[in-house]
Amino acid sequence: MTKIPDSWNRTDDGMVENAIRRGANRRDLMKMLLAGGASLGAAEFLLGRAHAAVADEPVKGGALRAAGWSSSTADTLDPAKASLSTDYVRCCSFYNRLTFLDKAGIPKMELAKSIDTDDAKTWTIKLRTGVTFHDGKSLTADDVVFSLKRHLDPAVGSKVAKIAAQMTDIKAVDKSTVAITLAGPNADLPTILSMHHFMIVADGTTDFSKGNGTGPFICKSFEPGVRSVGVRNPNYWKGGPHVDSFEFFAIGDDNARVNALLSGDIHLAAAINPRSTRLVDGQKGFSLSKSTSGNYTNLNIRLDMEPGSRKDFVDGMKYLVNREQIVKSALRGFGEVGNDQPVSPSSAFHNAALKPKPFDPERAKSLFKKAGLLGQSVPVITSDAASSAIDMAMVVQAAGAEIGMKLDVQRVPSDGYWSNYWLKAPIHFGNINPRPTPDILFSLLYASEAPWNESRYKSEKFDKMMLEARATLAWPKRKELYDQMQVMIAEEAGTIIPAYISNVDAITDKLKGLQPNPLGGMMGYAFAEYVWLAG
Repeated sequence: MTKIPDSWNRTDDGMVENAIRRGANRRDLMKMLLAGGASLGAAEFLLGRAHAAVADEPVKGGALRAAGWSSSTADTLDPAKASLSTDYVRCCSFYNRLTFLDKAGIPKMELAKSIDTDDAKTWTIKLRTGVTFHDGKSLTADDVVFSLKRHLDPAVGSKVAKIAAQMTDIKAVDKSTVAITLAGPNADLPTILSMHHFMIVADGTTDFSKGNGTGPFICKSFEPGVRSVGVRNPNYWKGGPHVDSFEFFAIGDDNARVNALLSGDIHLAAAINPRSTRLVDGQKGFSLSKSTSGNYTNLNIRLDMEPGSRKDFVDGMKYLVNREQIVKSALRGFGEVGNDQPVSPSSAFHNAALKPKPFDPERAKSLFKKAGLLGQSVPVITSDAASSAIDMAMVVQAAGAEIGMKLDVQRVPSDGYWSNYWLKAPIHFGNINPRPTPDILFSLLYASEAPWNESRYKSEKFDKMMLEARATLAWPKRKELYDQMQVMIAEEAGTIIPAYISNVDAITDKLKGLQPNPLGGMMGYAFAEYVWLAG
C-alpha cells in the first residue's frame, strides 16, 4: 500500500496543483515531491491526484464542437417553435428561461429572482436586475410579458400554445415584476416555465435569425439544417460560459457521429444508438455518459386512419410488441420496459401498478384476424431519425412474420422525417424527449387538441381529468388521477411505448462537467453553458 508522508497535507496538494497550472512538467513535479519526503510510489499517487483535481476544476478557453442526431431546413432559433433536440440545444445557448431544472428535477431560479403565489393561481415573478440582451438592451418585465404572450397568438404557431393557454392574464407590474393569472390553480407553473419553449426574448422581436437573447453565447452564424456557431457572451450575467465558442450541427448516421468523435472532430456525439456504443467501448480517451430520464421511441398508429381505425388491429399490435426483447436487442440493455404511457419510472407520478402488455403472438393473431387484416400487407414507416426505431421495427416485423401478419417496414431518410412522416403516416415511429411533469406530457401529446397528438387520441373524459388534476393541490388525489389517465392512454390510445430509453452521449475525456438532467441528454440540452475542455 502506498504510504503518504504524515507531513504531506492539502496545502502541499495545492502547491502541486498550482505548479501544474503554471505549466510545470512531470520531471519538475517529481523533483518537488521527492524533495518533500514522498517515496516514489507516493509521489506517483500524489501527482495523479493533483492532475485529477486540476482536470475537474473548470478552465476557460477552447472551441467546443458537438454533433446531434437530427436537423432539417425547419431548424429555428425561435424558442416558441422549437421542436427538435437541435433547436433546444441552440435555444439553451442563446437564451435563458425564468427557471431551470437541476439534476434532481427541482426548479431553480434563472432570470426570475423569485416566483411566489398564495393560491397557485395568481403568481408574482420578480426579475433579476443587471441582465442584458446580446444587443445591449436591459431585461425588463416587458420582455417577459412579450415572450409569454407570443405563445397565445395563433399566428406564432407555438409548440406549447395549449400549455400556455392557461395563462389568462400576463402583465407587467413594474420594470422588474410580472404578474401571471392562470385559468385555474397549477402548482407546476415554476416547472412549466423551465421548458425550452419558454425562453425569454426581447420585447417586439420578429427576426429570430440572430438569436438575440440573454444567454451564454452570442450567435455568430446560423444555417438551418447545417450548423450554428456561438461565441462567449462577455457580458453574461452568470459569468460563464467556460468555452470560448460553441459549434453545433447534426450527423444523422450514428456510426458517422461516433467516428467524428473518435477522429477528434467533435467533443460530444449525442444520443448514440445502442448498437453503435460498441465503437466507443474500450477506446482510450473516450467514454459514455448515460442517463434515463423519460426519453422514448414509440410506435404510433393513427386512430383516424386505416388500419388504426380498427381497434382490434391496434390491440393486436400491442400484444405483438416484445418489450423485453426490444430492451435486450434493440436497445442493447440501455433502457427499461415501458407500459405504453409516457410518464417514466423516474417520475413520482409513474403508475407502477400498470403492467406492460405481455408478448402474446397468438392473441395478436386472433385480433388481427378479427380486424380482417391477417395476411394483408401493412406499411410501417421507420427511420434513423427516431432513436432505435429501425431495430424496433425489425423486432416487431419478425414477430408478425411468425403469425402471418405482413408488416411492410419502410425505412425512410432522417432528413425530412419529422416534417414529412411524423404525425402524418398511418403507422410510424416517434421519439419524445423527456418532459418534467405528467401535465406537460398529456397536454402536448394526448389532450384532444394536443399539437403532437401522435395517434389522434380524443377523449372528453381524459381532457376533463387533465384539468382536474392540474388544479388539484393535494398530492394523493393528483397521483390517483394521473394513475387513471396512464391506464386510459395504455388501453385506448394508439401509441405503443415499449421502453424508456437510457440516453447515451459519447464524449471525449477532455470534456468535463457533464451531468444528467431530467429534461434529457446533454444536460437537458444546456451542456454548452456548463462544460469545459481540459488539457
